[in-house]
Amino acid sequence: MPRLLPGTSPETDLYALTDDGLSLGRPAVEVAKALLDSGIKILQYREKEKKAGQMLKECLELRRLTREAGACFIVNDHVDIAILCEADGVHVGQEDLPVEAVRRKRVSIQRKLNGHLICSLRSVTPSYLLHCYQARAAVASGADYIGVGPIYPTQTKKDVCAAVTLDYLDWVVANITLPFVAIGGIKRHNIADVIAHGARCCAIVSEFVSAPDIPARVAEVRSAMKK
Repeated sequence: MPRLLPGTSPETDLYALTDDGLSLGRPAVEVAKALLDSGIKILQYREKEKKAGQMLKECLELRRLTREAGACFIVNDHVDIAILCEADGVHVGQEDLPVEAVRRKRVSIQRKLNGHLICSLRSVTPSYLLHCYQARAAVASGADYIGVGPIYPTQTKKDVCAAVTLDYLDWVVANITLPFVAIGGIKRHNIADVIAHGARCCAIVSEFVSAPDIPARVAEVRSAMKK
């Protein structure tokens, strides 16, 4: 399967994440299938409260579904699970494993994965200047793409920092050549503003997984992006 990075093609305009706590009682696999059936081409498995065995079981099933859909599958934080399920990539934070270490591990397992394990990085600090520094550091460390946010206030993560606002997004667009995904509090009513400020890919969590009709919601969000 070709590498799919955020915002590098029209089909990678949206980036979906799982979250069982927001999914109206539906399991991650059911939600993921609805997202993939709706045309989502980048899917991240992000479940913070589950045991490793359950996460691996779900990731193996999501790996099968994403392959069938021709979609990119990213695992949040857990490099070991990403390797075991042969995910396309792993998403780590500034306080997780260094990208350099993940890349070294990636080289050692490339034969097993028969491909390229995508590495991405997100910022977790509240300072605008530190965000800028960390974005440049991510490029230098060899990340394949970065997460830019939270653009707006969000409650989907317990350890989230204050919103960086559209000002930081403007800085990234002007200064960082690496592909990136805008994330944090992005919904139907504000996604057009994020696109207007240069984002080519937006990550959506609660707006998708909390929707009773996920395909209809994905269509609504895509329509809102064009306004």
